[in-house]
Amino acid sequence: MYKNKIILICSLFCALCFAQKKEVQVVLLAGQSNMQGHGNYEALEASVQQRIEKIANRVLLSTSNNSNVAARPLSYFVSTNQPEKYKFTKHFGPEIMMGLTLAEKFPNQEFLLIKTAVGGTSLYGAWNPNWSQEKANLAERGAERKAMKLYEAHLTHVQNDLKRLNAEGRPYKVLGMVWMQGEGDTNKEITAKSYKKNLTALIKGYRTSLEIPQMPFVIGEVNPLSRKYKEGPDLVRKAMEEVANQDKNTGVVKTSRDPSWSDYPKHSDNLHYNTEGQKRLGTAMAKELLQLIK
Repeated sequence: MYKNKIILICSLFCALCFAQKKEVQVVLLAGQSNMQGHGNYEALEASVQQRIEKIANRVLLSTSNNSNVAARPLSYFVSTNQPEKYKFTKHFGPEIMMGLTLAEKFPNQEFLLIKTAVGGTSLYGAWNPNWSQEKANLAERGAERKAMKLYEAHLTHVQNDLKRLNAEGRPYKVLGMVWMQGEGDTNKEITAKSYKKNLTALIKGYRTSLEIPQMPFVIGEVNPLSRKYKEGPDLVRKAMEEVANQDKNTGVVKTSRDPSWSDYPKHSDNLHYNTEGQKRLGTAMAKELLQLIK
């Protein structure tokens, strides 16, 4: 009898401990260089940095698909690439203001942001759910990118982090996904004209693999200057808007192609968002996601 009481008490204690563990709100992020991010963290206002530091302990960021690497508190990442172009090393992407906006909206919630981003990659190639070496060779530059299967890699990354939560006894809910990619598909006729089909397949692929058929999906609309294929930017932008218009669970953060970049400011390369641009972009993405989940 005494032994049975001990077992019952232990069972109740374990159940209470599990019940006290908050549900982790998970957001997926993926794309190329503007998702990677070239905002200068040190250029953010001190008040914004203080707000980020205040919520960082309950907004974790995972940027590695290595299951042995744990997520870290929300903050900048250090990059020494292209030192002649960027005179700073503490970079950030949309995740900073997304995490801050969500955390301040829900002050009692904990968040996990799972991000995979590689600059210069294409949806036709590296991100294609129906990847083939032929497509990668056509769309990607350089041997390293031609070998990348980023859709598959990001899903593995996500599954590893969700398994970790399960192992820790942490309940979770996937709020949705944010996509900032497309510049790489504007350069060729075949990649630009295939963008709508490929984006539709990408969204379906994530929803099917994660078994969340209504998963909210936010698209960051690209707005590069015309380069190798003049019509490319308009074709990709049109594809993004059409996909969002045809799916009530998909939204788009619209941008202007006016080269003053007054809506989302850019660096002098006219391609990558600067500190203020990334600040506004992350905020807008969070607000769009909140609209989809309300």
